[in-house]
Amino acid sequence: MSDDKINKTEEKQEKVEKKSTDVKAEKETAKIEIAEKEEKNSLFSGETEELPEEIKKKLAQKKEEKSKRKVKRKKKAPRIVKVGNAYVKATYNNTIVTLTDISGNVISWASAGMAGFKGAKKSTPYAAQIITKIAVTVAKEDFGLEEVSVFVKGVGTGRESAVRALNANGLEINSIKDITPVPHNGCRAKKPRRV
Repeated sequence: MSDDKINKTEEKQEKVEKKSTDVKAEKETAKIEIAEKEEKNSLFSGETEELPEEIKKKLAQKKEEKSKRKVKRKKKAPRIVKVGNAYVKATYNNTIVTLTDISGNVISWASAGMAGFKGAKKSTPYAAQIITKIAVTVAKEDFGLEEVSVFVKGVGTGRESAVRALNANGLEINSIKDITPVPHNGCRAKKPRRV
């Protein structure tokens, strides 16, 4: 009888030791995951290192201002959106990239003005590339976006580079569609100028 009791107590101790080591391992992995998430949450880690210093500073300032204005709200469960749409509006004066889910709810967006470009630089292909990078990193980190269907509107110079930047930043492009509005001889044209 005493041998049975000793064996049982030894088995119990082994089980307790196993559980404690498992718990320790889980805590360590949880700490590592939290550290990785914190690195991802900062806009300037990993993929965004290629952004110019000026743009990084401006984004940091905007983030600080936003954190000061925040009102306490209940935290929602993080929504995961694997497939969505990307809308690129490229005009002569600006470029705007908007990433949405399938039903059209905005996940993230960026414009050339938001990234700190002014005047004629807002419509350049370089500005389109930078703002696409910003929008994609936010969508990937917060929502886990992976695939997009691209809808391009407008005739600006940034339209092609924005689509290329979507692909370069790790999003899989399912389709590209041009939705630039074209008049079917709708409005009456101005009378010709007499010189």
